[in-house]
Amino acid sequence: MTRIGMIVPSSNTALEPATTRLVAGRPDVTVHFARIPVRAITLGDGGAAFDVETMLAAARLLADAKVDCIVWNGTAGSWLGVEHDRQICAAITDATGVPATTSTLAILQSCHDFGVTALACATPYTGDVVDAIVQEYARHGVSIVSRAEWELTDNFSFADKTAEAVAGLLLEASSPEAQAIALICTNVDGTTVAAKAEKQIGIPVIDSIAATLWWALEVAGADARIPGAGMLLEQGSFRHRAKKIVTELRQQTGCDRTTVRIDDASLGLHVDLCAAESCSPGVRSIQHDPSLDQRKLETVMWLEERREVLVQPAFVEPPYPPQALREVYGVSAQTLGPVERDGELAAWLSAHSINERPWTRSDLAAMDDARQAMAALLNNK
Repeated sequence: MTRIGMIVPSSNTALEPATTRLVAGRPDVTVHFARIPVRAITLGDGGAAFDVETMLAAARLLADAKVDCIVWNGTAGSWLGVEHDRQICAAITDATGVPATTSTLAILQSCHDFGVTALACATPYTGDVVDAIVQEYARHGVSIVSRAEWELTDNFSFADKTAEAVAGLLLEASSPEAQAIALICTNVDGTTVAAKAEKQIGIPVIDSIAATLWWALEVAGADARIPGAGMLLEQGSFRHRAKKIVTELRQQTGCDRTTVRIDDASLGLHVDLCAAESCSPGVRSIQHDPSLDQRKLETVMWLEERREVLVQPAFVEPPYPPQALREVYGVSAQTLGPVERDGELAAWLSAHSINERPWTRSDLAAMDDARQAMAALLNNK
C-alpha cells in the first residue's frame, strides 16, 4: 500500500475530488489531506500562508499517517520561485523523514520528461501573477510562448468554472509554437477535459492536479501510470525512465544528442516523434520534429533487416541518414541501436555527433546497455 499525503489550500474544492477520482481504480494507493490557509492568489500575501512553518505544521500531521510522500498541492512556487518550493521540501523531509515535492516541481518535471521547452500557459490568475510565472519558468529552460488567464484572485471562485470553460481556457491558451499546455492551478480541474483537449489540440495537457499526483507517486516509488486520464498520466512514468536511459547513454558516450523512438499503441507513442531525448548544452532539439516518415528511412530499413547496431563514424557509404539530419541538425556521425519486442523492431536508440568521430568499444558497450534497459522498460511498462 502506498500512502500519499497532500497539503491542500484551504479554499480549494477541486483537487481532492479530482485526485480521489483518479485513484479510484488503484486499491494500492490511498491519499490523505491536510489544509493550510489560502483564500486569494495575488503577488502580495493575499490571505495565503505559503511560509515554511505553516507547511511544516500540516506535514507533521500527515506524517502521523505514515505516508510515503508529502506533497504541497499548490502552484505558488510557480511565481514565488522554485527555490521557495525546494526549501519547503527540504524542511518537510528534515522534520518528518518523508520525501516531499510540490505541484510546481511536478509541472517542471513533466516538461523535462516530455522535452517541453515551449509551453502554453492556462491559469485563472491575474496577469501580473502570470508575468511572474513566465519569468520563473524561463529560469528553468521553459519558455511560455502563449497564455490565457481568467484574471481572478478569489481562490474559491476558481473551482466554480464549468468543464466547458476549462476546455475553452486551454484552447485559448494554445498556439502552434507550444509543445504542451500547462493548466497551472490546482483549484481548476482539467483532469476531466485533458484527454479530449489533447486530441483536439494535438499536444500534451499538463494539468496541475494530475501532474501533482503523478510525481507524488513517482517520488513514493509507486506505479504512477493511470490510463485514460491524458498523456501525462498515461506516458509520464515511461518517458521519465526513457529519459534517464538516453541521458546516461549521452553521458557515457560523450556525444551531442541521444534519442529513442518507440512504436507502442498502448502508450500512444509512434516513432515519428522521439519518446525521449537528451542534448548537450547548445545542441538543437529534434524531439518535436515529426517531418520524416521514420520507417522509410534508409538507416531504419537497414536496422529492420539486420537487427544489429549501425555504426557510422562518418556518412561516406550507405545506408545514408536523411538529408535533414545532416543539413538541418548538423549531424556528422551516429550510431543506432535497435530494440526488439516479440520479434519486431519496436524501438531504436540514436547517438548523434556534430563532428565526425570514431565510436569506441566503450561507446558500443554503452549502446548495448541502453538497448537492454530499453527492452526491459518496454517489456515491463
